[in-house]
Amino acid sequence: MRGKILVIEDNEQNLYLVRFILEQRGYEVFAALDGESGIEMAVSLKPDLILLDIQLPMMDGHAVARNLRQNTDLADTPIVAVTSYAMPGDRKKVMEAGCNGYIEKPIDPDTFMTQVEQHLTVRTKDE
Repeated sequence: MRGKILVIEDNEQNLYLVRFILEQRGYEVFAALDGESGIEMAVSLKPDLILLDIQLPMMDGHAVARNLRQNTDLADTPIVAVTSYAMPGDRKKVMEAGCNGYIEKPIDPDTFMTQVEQHLTVRTKDE
């Protein structure tokens, strides 16, 4: 396996596509369907990357990112928002919440891995 990626996504179809693409590239994929379970999984797994939907039930992705950034064990874990929010200011809002990157939905299967691996590469260089 190339690394552990946690996907926090409540839409089953989006989750299926993301999981399929990542697993085809050799990543171990873990999934959470809401923010609270995503935070719990992140704490226990300490993944190499977190892909975070912003529009989640109960706790939105902004709150999840802020919560993850408060955990010292996860402070350096890259978090990439994968979201359909594409209005002016949305990118800035997710970055201010603690995300390192932003990928718009619907994802493009041809470019998705390049976008994801940019954040894994940055982390590898820092270690």
